[in-house]
Amino acid sequence: MKAHVSSILLSVRDMERAKRFYTDGLGWKIKNDYGVSVFFESDGASPVGFYGRDGLAEQVGTSPEGTGFSGLVLTYVVRSEARVEEIIAEAEKAGATILKPPGALPWGGYGGTFADPDGYIWSLGYSAKGADQPYAE
Repeated sequence: MKAHVSSILLSVRDMERAKRFYTDGLGWKIKNDYGVSVFFESDGASPVGFYGRDGLAEQVGTSPEGTGFSGLVLTYVVRSEARVEEIIAEAEKAGATILKPPGALPWGGYGGTFADPDGYIWSLGYSAKGADQPYAE
């Protein structure tokens, strides 16, 4: 198995709320909307999609119930501190919960963290060190 993710599929409790958060709030564009699942334009990266929580849990053979930190954090690396702040502000305006406001990070970078309406955690980061970072934009 290669170190590669073909797509990222997140379960959501309310499909319409999730679509509004990412499209209206963060500016994502829908590529395919199948009703039970939605996929977004990926700009060449791994596609991100949503699937109803109960349906996805059934599909993968687990319970849809779950609480606490899942251990999953989605990272988004940008090219400036200002862009970190812009995205955190966009997410908050769209209804995200800000977990850590933008600021200096212990390892020397700059970043912030938010949770979307379904509790998925996004960690935004910037660092002036290293030219080979996995920039999202």
